[in-house]
Amino acid sequence: MEHLLNPRVKKIEISGIRKFYNLVAGMENTISLTIGQPDFPTPDHIKEAAKHAIENNYTVYSHNAGFIELRTAASEFVRKKYNLHYNPANEVIVTTGASEAIDITFRTILTEGVEVILPGPVYPGYEPIIKLCGATPIYADTTANGFRLTADTLKKYISSKTRCIVLPYPSNPTGVTLTAKELEDIAALVRERDIFIVADEIYSELVFDQKHVSIASFLKEQTIVLNGVSKSHSMTGWRIGFIFSPEAISSQILKVHQYNVTCASSVSQRAALAALTDGIDDALPMKEEYRSRRDYVHQRLIKMGLNVVKPEGAFYFFVKLPNKYHTSLSFCLELVEKTKVAVVPGDAFSQLGEGYFRISYACSLDILKEALNRMEWFLNEQPDIPEH
Repeated sequence: MEHLLNPRVKKIEISGIRKFYNLVAGMENTISLTIGQPDFPTPDHIKEAAKHAIENNYTVYSHNAGFIELRTAASEFVRKKYNLHYNPANEVIVTTGASEAIDITFRTILTEGVEVILPGPVYPGYEPIIKLCGATPIYADTTANGFRLTADTLKKYISSKTRCIVLPYPSNPTGVTLTAKELEDIAALVRERDIFIVADEIYSELVFDQKHVSIASFLKEQTIVLNGVSKSHSMTGWRIGFIFSPEAISSQILKVHQYNVTCASSVSQRAALAALTDGIDDALPMKEEYRSRRDYVHQRLIKMGLNVVKPEGAFYFFVKLPNKYHTSLSFCLELVEKTKVAVVPGDAFSQLGEGYFRISYACSLDILKEALNRMEWFLNEQPDIPEH
């Protein structure tokens, strides 16, 4: 029966991040710097809200778009934090994580033969959905520009087939984000063209040295903002995301969402309500800890002689391979074999990521120190692995 399966599904691959994570998962004493998952527990007041929801029978379907209280809280959150204005009644959809938000957004706006511009290297979750929609991903090379997708770079890739530009900032895997001026320039380039902007801002609360700015503040009418509580409130397993877009767009996305999942988990929605109200600043202490880790890891990588762009947000480093290695996979396999430190090969983030590897620093400073000690030994080719 395999020959009857959708050929588009057969052509897509499991995420390279997950492939490598699964490969090393069974190795004893391995330090994994692979998965982008916060190492902080979900704040207690959020867990208490979920318990309260269960005890008070918030265990039935919500409105397809989500409880109005949560949509209102989400609208108020982005207004206070980023000066974005969305009507909770018809411009906010609660989704089953930002992953579902990506899926239903692309299925709503993409048609056969259109193109989607992605800044490469980039999170691998976009390309498969684009291809399942019959559209074509076009990778804009940002490697010579500090991983920044600027208006000048975009001009080279926009064509008559361009339907959408994805702006995933702060970026996974690079940690880079864009300035207000860079976003304003992109808005000016795209304005009045028949092109959507999909702004994946899941790491918006984890920007270290500047304030997060959304392109929706310059180009709301063409922008679909994706966000959620996974990274900001350490709620990855709760699976709550958000889509913010003008009513004319949102009303169509809601149809796809309805037939996809009906609604997001009701208990998780009540937990997210606590996150965005009582826990509006829950991300701040986490952000400060990530900033300290970033500064430590950056200093260590530079001391090792590695070429790296200092991240401005999220919790990743995207590091240039040492010259003697020809592929990111060979480097990562040798590193984990000899030191039991796992990082992600750069080609998991498109072919433009070849020649790099990604480190997630969403783990304790003690673990990072040990991992970097082992990596330093590896790069220096010392005869014995350090005591640990």
